[in-house]
Amino acid sequence: MITTDQLNSLLERREALRGYLDVDARRIQLEEEELRTQDPEFWQDPKRAEIQMRKVKDLKRWIGYYDDIVTATEELKLAFEFCKEGITEEEDVDAAYAEALKLVEDVELKNMLRQEEDKMSAVLKVNAGAGGTESQDWASMLVRLYQRWAEKHDYKVTITNWQDGDEAGIKTVTMQIEGDLAYGFLKSENGVHRLVRVSPYNAQGKRMTSFASVFVVPLVDDTIEIEINQGNLSWDTFRSSGAGGQNVNKVETGVRLHYIYKDPDTGEEEEIVIENTESRSQLDNRENALRLLRSQLYEKELEKRRAAQAEVEAGKKKIEWGSQIRSYVFDDRRVKDHRTGWQTSNVNAVMDGDIDDFIKAYLMEAGGHSVGEVEPK
Repeated sequence: MITTDQLNSLLERREALRGYLDVDARRIQLEEEELRTQDPEFWQDPKRAEIQMRKVKDLKRWIGYYDDIVTATEELKLAFEFCKEGITEEEDVDAAYAEALKLVEDVELKNMLRQEEDKMSAVLKVNAGAGGTESQDWASMLVRLYQRWAEKHDYKVTITNWQDGDEAGIKTVTMQIEGDLAYGFLKSENGVHRLVRVSPYNAQGKRMTSFASVFVVPLVDDTIEIEINQGNLSWDTFRSSGAGGQNVNKVETGVRLHYIYKDPDTGEEEEIVIENTESRSQLDNRENALRLLRSQLYEKELEKRRAAQAEVEAGKKKIEWGSQIRSYVFDDRRVKDHRTGWQTSNVNAVMDGDIDDFIKAYLMEAGGHSVGEVEPK
């Protein structure tokens, strides 16, 4: 059974969270923000009303997190006292402790996501690297990994573009993962993912290395102003190909957006290309492609902010968004993150979407907490 010290430590973490989250001030602010929604003219400006309702929802969410922790820890205290009196079993106390501890750790992790963009939904794109069928199969395995992770966290997943591989797997897939803090968690996945395995596509049974890149940006909404120069925008249409749809290869519903982005500081130009095949409606695909463009332009603004912050905080480890971040070595039963040193031997669980430990280690590292290499578990 847990000790008194373990119980007291958890209660101290609860009180620390009360301060970190500024729960008391948030309760007062929530009352004020809810009063604003009662103004008779509140819904006359839908965009402003939407921003206000999101603010209320955000306050309620954080207060709810803390209230759930209070409920769980108070139940734990009762179970602990009842066990000493012989009313409950030790197993009941340990189960209550495990539940309360998980709630505390989850909120401590969410509290690390303080940037404006962290609370947004995410656009995640997986591209197969060089290497033909083996890399395309690896890319499809990563797509499944992120779909399973999203399912575990009750996020909504929408595939907006899917291009099959030549023989197996995929060349590229873009998906929207919608829900609170989706981008905050998934930003840890930005970079190149390396697979080492005995390839089923190699007749000699040789060990092969494959690469796939993962690109994650915040999914912007109508409340964020992003300027698009219409003169730099052009479109192509094409017949969709990939998984499902009765009109596949029959109607030109797929759209390809071309946008010439000019860096306001350097004047350098870059072409952004976005393909969208989600809907049978070309108009709907155009609208979503524009939304994805706005998300990429927003990410470019964030990159500038990060660069400026990196100069100020030169002592901190710089986050390299485009480098190789993680290796998945199937034969040795090892997945290792090269940025944090975190690794595990439970390869099957990772490929089934269990990547929360990697995300937590990354957020702690990026937040200035040191995370050393750990023994495989």
